[in-house]
Amino acid sequence: MADPGLGAGSDALEETLGRLSKKPGVKATIVLDRASGAILKTSGQVGSIRKPKSLGSSLPAPTTGSFSESAVSTSGQDQSTEELAALVWNFVGTASSLVQELDTEDELKLLRLRTKKQELVIVPDSKYLLIVVHDTPLA
Repeated sequence: MADPGLGAGSDALEETLGRLSKKPGVKATIVLDRASGAILKTSGQVGSIRKPKSLGSSLPAPTTGSFSESAVSTSGQDQSTEELAALVWNFVGTASSLVQELDTEDELKLLRLRTKKQELVIVPDSKYLLIVVHDTPLA
């Protein structure tokens, strides 16, 4: 059954998440509400992506569309998932601000953040942010 928090188009989102979770190297997927930053859905090993730290001290100062601790759904979510969601929320807000400063008629469509250990692919939609975390293949 689809999560009621995902609203219209949840069947297509569920299909996409199911397809992504079967791909090799995918560690986790996270869906955040675009307006509030609330965690709508997670799958995979989200808690293993980041070691938990104190939420207040680990986040950069919010820019536009600031993330608030209360915006995160705490039912069944562990601290590291909430922290990762907050970090991504702030990152997308900062990147969106950059795009708007460059050209007010343009918009952010995709972010890829690659580290030695993993890659985050962030797809901003009008209703949600889709985050896919996967292993970085060896070069």
